[in-house]
Amino acid sequence: MTGPLVVLVGPMGVGKSTVGQLLAERLGVGYRDTDDDIVAARGREISDIFVEEGEPAFRALEKQAVADALAGHEGVLALGGGAVLDADTRALLAGHPVVYLSMDVEEAVRRTGLNVARPLLAVNPRKQWRELMEARRHLYEEVATAVVATDGRTPQEVTRAALDALELKEA
Repeated sequence: MTGPLVVLVGPMGVGKSTVGQLLAERLGVGYRDTDDDIVAARGREISDIFVEEGEPAFRALEKQAVADALAGHEGVLALGGGAVLDADTRALLAGHPVVYLSMDVEEAVRRTGLNVARPLLAVNPRKQWRELMEARRHLYEEVATAVVATDGRTPQEVTRAALDALELKEA
């Protein structure tokens, strides 16, 4: 199967972008983020798309961005935190090497804080993050080839764990 060497999934703030870039460097391949693809295509931040067009419109854009990236990118791919909500997207991920980067709620609050650029966490971050994870954790686990906990680990340590979990050799 062609497609990405590694697909990263997990909640917002878990470090998909940071770890994804480190993985791409270590593997000698390109890095791509579907959220960045959406921002580039629409010329607007994701939080603005959420506010102006609504979550369903954003999810439709996200679904297409993920499908395009899975078909056209052969490096490291990071998906937005909610991409796994779509059943078609989960089906497309089958057979790809997917790493679920996990973290606990206290770590999430430390990392995301009260970040207003994260529209789904705008009101009560700790409560909303916990609810998001209750709704999504099983979906991340369903699509994952490997689960790598990020709690208390540096991005370099998480990157090493992801490489080891997928048995990938550095370039």
